Amino acid sequence: MSETHVGVIGAGIIGLCTAHELSQRGMRVTIIERASRDHRGCSHGNAGMVVPSHFIPLAAPGMIGLGMRMMLSRKSPFGIHWSASPSLLRWVIQFARSANAKHVSRCAPVLSELSLASKHAFESFAGEMGAGIDFTTRGLLTLCRDQSTLDAEGHVAEQARALGLRATVVSGSALAGLDPTITMRAAGAIHFEDDCHLSPHAFMDALRTKVEASGVQIHYGESVQSIEKAQSAITGVQTDRQRITADEWVLATGSWSEQLAAQLKLRLPVQPGKGYSMTVAKPVELPKLCSILTEARVAVTPMNGAVRFGGTMEIGASEAGINRNRVQGIVESIPQFFPAFADQEFAQEPVWSGLRPCTPDGMPYVGRTRAATNLTIATGHAMMGFSLGPITGKLVAETICGEAPSISLKLLEPDRFA
Repeated sequence: MSETHVGVIGAGIIGLCTAHELSQRGMRVTIIERASRDHRGCSHGNAGMVVPSHFIPLAAPGMIGLGMRMMLSRKSPFGIHWSASPSLLRWVIQFARSANAKHVSRCAPVLSELSLASKHAFESFAGEMGAGIDFTTRGLLTLCRDQSTLDAEGHVAEQARALGLRATVVSGSALAGLDPTITMRAAGAIHFEDDCHLSPHAFMDALRTKVEASGVQIHYGESVQSIEKAQSAITGVQTDRQRITADEWVLATGSWSEQLAAQLKLRLPVQPGKGYSMTVAKPVELPKLCSILTEARVAVTPMNGAVRFGGTMEIGASEAGINRNRVQGIVESIPQFFPAFADQEFAQEPVWSGLRPCTPDGMPYVGRTRAATNLTIATGHAMMGFSLGPITGKLVAETICGEAPSISLKLLEPDRFA
């Protein structure tokens, strides 16, 4: 039997984890990546959190109203780049239809199961890759400035415990005992003990080295111009440099997935959600735990002696430029929770931005599609791409190899909006 050749479009964490799983199963893998080798996309600039605690999808009750209130401020953590694009309007309508309690109750167990599976995979990677990726399992704090927010997060903690996760309400006076390395100003927090974090940049570099050593070929700086199809299968793709053929194909192109899927007449609603991060190399204080500044929607992660602050969600952004108002909103919120950090801490720090692929129902697309018999979709993870990278790669490999999926793909079907 000849060796199965799989073409993977996209070399972010989803693409690399997929390539790793496939090569482990003895398949030949070729990755096509539009960006250059040294490009630092969402898989590098994110908060590096692995979060079983994030079991509530983006499409949840109250998100429409909250988003509309936030849009009143240019510095808020949420915005929509309105345009005449019919796809954006359809996305917003589909999001509104999905944002209900029934949807959350169906999705929460699946999201928590996916994240826990990824956590176990990261633990294995850490054993192989060593201390350089800074894998840390102390949990995550959702810090709440106001008591009302803490009360609301307490209900989330109850839901987490119902899913078998460890979640403890911590009073403001007890926070110092949990992490004495940083001064916190908060009414309290939820300590999600199953969460963990690592350095995404270090992990991505180590993973790329690992897959290339296994024989995976990566074509950087090549954009897919067209996807060729005969009858019901993809016969090859044409890049701006060459034509590439393979037996199986994986679409893992993040925010650019909708446009490529359209070539196959597959409606795959994905809107880019722009986010920002700043990494303070020499922080005035260094926390031991990662955290979410709940009211500000800012993620905080220690990474190899530095601290990364990230946030915002700008739906419909077409490019990764810098909106200084959004960045200033992040900067101004940090001292409200961590008073030792003044504005000047961030004055000289470069700002990273990237586009996260967001689906209308807050659930990723993973699995086969009717658009082509030899195509598997793996995209739409929004802010959870890094957290769900390893399990997504495993599920894609299981699908291509004809194995029963280790986690049900029913809610992740790529054709659900087709």
